Amino acid sequence: MSAAGILFISFAALLFMGAPIMVSLGVAAMAAFFTVGQDLSTLVQVAFSSVNQFPIMALPAFVLSGALMESAGISRRLVKVAESMVGSLDSGLAISTTLACIFFGAISGSGPATTAAVGMLMIPAMIKRGYDPGYASAATAASGGVGIIIPPSIPMVIYGVTAQESITEMFMAGVVPGLLISVGLIVVHVFRCRGKGYGKGMPSLSVKHVGKTMKEGFWSILAPVVILGGIYSGMFTPTESAIVAIFYTLFVGIFIYKELTLKGLMESLETTSWLTGRVLVIMFTAYAFGRLLVQYRIPDMIAELLLSVTSDVHVIWLLVVLFLLFMGMFMETLAIIMLVTPVLLPIMTGLGVDPIHFGIVLVCCCGVGFSTPPLGENMFIASGIGGVTLEEISLKALPFCAITIGVILIMAYCPSIVMWLPRAMGF
Repeated sequence: MSAAGILFISFAALLFMGAPIMVSLGVAAMAAFFTVGQDLSTLVQVAFSSVNQFPIMALPAFVLSGALMESAGISRRLVKVAESMVGSLDSGLAISTTLACIFFGAISGSGPATTAAVGMLMIPAMIKRGYDPGYASAATAASGGVGIIIPPSIPMVIYGVTAQESITEMFMAGVVPGLLISVGLIVVHVFRCRGKGYGKGMPSLSVKHVGKTMKEGFWSILAPVVILGGIYSGMFTPTESAIVAIFYTLFVGIFIYKELTLKGLMESLETTSWLTGRVLVIMFTAYAFGRLLVQYRIPDMIAELLLSVTSDVHVIWLLVVLFLLFMGMFMETLAIIMLVTPVLLPIMTGLGVDPIHFGIVLVCCCGVGFSTPPLGENMFIASGIGGVTLEEISLKALPFCAITIGVILIMAYCPSIVMWLPRAMGF
């Protein structure tokens, strides 16, 4: 049997047996290397080259800044600002959950981190106001997916490294899609919560109340402004902005809010070590797997297969989006990006698709994967907070997934939506 056959059969067999994705990728790569008689020490070289890149430094830094902001009280104040902006609408708390995820996503760059930070505050609050626990949990899980689309974004960093594209341009291109998806989620909330009376007792929308919460949360609101403003103005790179975010959070948490304790700092470091180690192991194994794919011309064969079906870019876009959504149900976001980028990017660029446009659609599809079973990391987090079953969350999340997929298809077929801001900024 050929090395390519060994690669795919061993990978599929391990996944079917329930092995973690990183184990499946790594063992499959080792089996393929062993089949062709290649020294397994090559895997160590692959591991080093996959993580020995300057942009990768942004990964642990953004994770740490997000964890620190939760311990420092910044995320709690951002939620209060979001709540003040919706007043006593029946869908007010649900909408404020989406707004809070936008704010926190602009800090953490992680979907699960956004879901956990916002969910710990908003899911109990929604349930207390009479929201169905399943709906409250599903709304938070779906909104948490925006966390990887609103820049800065850890998956965008990984795509930029994998595709050798500008991470800053990816960040700029993600702003409009992230806001459009958020608007779609808000529209769903307005229709599904109308007439339910959830807003009774909430403060009415007023300039005075909004101004008060914004004043109290001034330093929290300033965090995404400093991070994104520094990137877009060219003052520092995305990697440097992550370091700036850490020092900004330490300063605010220790000297201004005075809520960041030694215990909170240690917990943030522990969370960062666990998440970063997990991501880097996936990157290493996916990088080795992807190297073998390219070596045995698997991307070329898939391209030939797709183009033999149709050469219409619109049809291919539909097939690609459906394929990515399917992958998102079973695989982790970073593994998907590392695997499909070398396979699908050459096909799409050959059809005239901008690599940045493709990258944004890819990341948005991965965002849906956070809210679709059986993997659905955000759903597991929201389920634990809300105390409801995954089955109930899955059912309640369907409208949110549907509206998000609709927005993704619009973006795929209208590249100007994605590319407008980068072009306006001179990229």
